[in-house]
Amino acid sequence: MSGPMSLEPGGSEQETLAIRLAGTGRSVRKVSDDHTVALDTRRIARRVSEEYTMALRVPRYRPDEEAVSMLAAELADRVGPAVHPYEVAALLESEGLTAALIQERYGHPNLFSLATALYERVPRTFPEPALPADPWRPDTVRCLLRGALFALPGLAFLLTAPLWDAGRHTAVLVVAGLVSWAWGQALGHRAHLRMAAGRREAGRTLLVGAPLGVVLATAAAGVPVGYGRVTLVAAAQSVYLAAAGVLLVLGRERLLLAALSPLVVGALLLPWWDPSSELRAGLPLLALLGTLVVCAAALRSCLRTPPAAKGRSPRLAWSLPYGLFGLSAGALVLLEGTVNAYAVILLTVSMGPAEWLLYRYRGMSVAALRATATPTGFLLRSTGVLALCLFIYLGPLFPAAILTGADPATLLTLAATLWTALLLQAFGAAWSSATICVLAAGTAALVTRLGLPPGAAVLPLSCCAAALLLVVCALRMLGRPSPHV
Repeated sequence: MSGPMSLEPGGSEQETLAIRLAGTGRSVRKVSDDHTVALDTRRIARRVSEEYTMALRVPRYRPDEEAVSMLAAELADRVGPAVHPYEVAALLESEGLTAALIQERYGHPNLFSLATALYERVPRTFPEPALPADPWRPDTVRCLLRGALFALPGLAFLLTAPLWDAGRHTAVLVVAGLVSWAWGQALGHRAHLRMAAGRREAGRTLLVGAPLGVVLATAAAGVPVGYGRVTLVAAAQSVYLAAAGVLLVLGRERLLLAALSPLVVGALLLPWWDPSSELRAGLPLLALLGTLVVCAAALRSCLRTPPAAKGRSPRLAWSLPYGLFGLSAGALVLLEGTVNAYAVILLTVSMGPAEWLLYRYRGMSVAALRATATPTGFLLRSTGVLALCLFIYLGPLFPAAILTGADPATLLTLAATLWTALLLQAFGAAWSSATICVLAAGTAALVTRLGLPPGAAVLPLSCCAAALLLVVCALRMLGRPSPHV
């Protein structure tokens, strides 16, 4: 820097000082008219440094810790799950923080510097994802209603018992009932398989299979005593079981209950009213007619749905084990019914809670799968779930057996056998459950028929062995995670 500088402002002397800063220590001369003054710049610089401090500071970015802490507290719930500072940087960009704002408000040179500071300041948190809704949550009202619908047809025998010799022709109804039960189990399974293609396909399966089941059951009923008047009763029973099975498969339980209302009302009035023979026969027939009408309406609704794309039809053999299970389960229940009829009523009504527990088992198994990390841990939890479901199902049956005079050991082992077999069938293990139940029913029936030892104890022993085998099969199959995924 060079230029004239007045040594004495406002003075009369015309003096100027020419200063040259060369940076090498050369002299500075004061030029005037009379004389020249030579100054050493090194001594001037030394003297100026002793009296003044002249600092030119370059701006430096210093983080505002308080502002950064407030931002970290505000964004903690979203910064915590981040696995890299770049995720925090993306978050800050989405919040609209520009580079100028970051420098001015938080004192960081750029976006990534602030993101790194937030990432280091906020502890890592990785919250578990929200649990999805239970896909196996049961419809409690529907399950209880189904259990009642299984037992309500028995009211027809209370009304019509005086009209025919029930004790003499019980075998006819038993044979027809066993055939209808076995056929209904197989037909219901096949209809559910066809339901995967569409309701129209399931309706067609039921439309063909239900009448065929009626013909087979009625024909089997006439074999023991020949075809006569009692065969008509067996035919009516078979027609009702077929129509009711169609409605239950299609989920029309309330329509079935409405159709049975005349039968229910007539049976409830029996303690105070002795109906005539026409009413005793007419009320069951009216209930049967109503069941047929709502069954036809349900099938018509299914057949009106658009057809699905043509696909491969399920094999008939796939439904065979379900029919065998229905036959063996019916034989076991009827063997118990020859000893105590109330036991049959208890088992029939308990089928509603049994179905509810099947849904709960699947829901609890899925929850156990989420809560465990090792196969051994899941096996232990699965064992506990199975034991809990059996306890809930069998617990109320014990006092019910005491009140009705039924043998608790027989009733509980039979109920455990039926429920565990249904559980295996729900997971597709139909042949194992059907084989065990057929062996148990065949052994009990053969020993009872021939009067072999151990006599009456054969039924509880057979059911106990079957229940233990079924539980082992259930733990072996369902104690692994794969069937529940």
